[in-house]
Amino acid sequence: MRHAFPPDASVEWAYFLDIDGTLIDIATTPDAVRVDSALLDLITHLHCASGNAVALISGRTISDVESRLGMPRLPLAGQHGLERRDAAGRLWIHAAPPAAKYAIKAALEPVLARHPGLMLEDKGMTLALHYRKAPHLASYVLRLMDRLASDADAGLEVQRGKRVAEVKPSGIDKGTAVTEYLSEPPFIGRRPVFVGDDLNDEHGFAEVNKLDGISIKVGKGASCARFRLPDVAAVRQWLGNALKGNKCAI
Repeated sequence: MRHAFPPDASVEWAYFLDIDGTLIDIATTPDAVRVDSALLDLITHLHCASGNAVALISGRTISDVESRLGMPRLPLAGQHGLERRDAAGRLWIHAAPPAAKYAIKAALEPVLARHPGLMLEDKGMTLALHYRKAPHLASYVLRLMDRLASDADAGLEVQRGKRVAEVKPSGIDKGTAVTEYLSEPPFIGRRPVFVGDDLNDEHGFAEVNKLDGISIKVGKGASCARFRLPDVAAVRQWLGNALKGNKCAI
């Protein structure tokens, strides 16, 4: 990967942004995350200045993101692209909750009882097993989730992330969401930008790379992204620079 700083941001581009670890710092638990007013102002102004060509693409559910942002007109993709709200406000659902999810959830109950440092998050279409408070269990968690998904034999896959392993329907990811947005106004015809920090963002990076877009990895770690920013503060500053001199009325 090239460790280059990305080119100056432009309001003419289409922006696809991860949230946790990209726009806000990762917290000890998903519920502990707090969205500050400075971020809300940044997203609001970038959304306006770019002609609404900004979408958030998260592993969180749309309802979770919406409850924190309170921006009902903002395009959002949740659960790694399994659910998506387009710029017109229409909701697209790629998959129903897999029946095997309930068997996997039941199989994890004794595991959670034995290891209180683990946390299971049921997002509806996916199950995420977090081990942020028990990093010594990383190998165990990854092997366990791989086995449970394989044994289910129901078109499931395990999406790995920062101290989390998530069982989800296969074939849909953040790259899928980017592709779908780029076929719709106001994103169509624009140069795509994807900014993310985690393994689940690699699909988004790969998709924009195919289109000669701007892929930006936040923080350390191997990545197929072409550019890198060191942290959340740098991401916000880079995005904010696109707004200098812009007189978009909110």
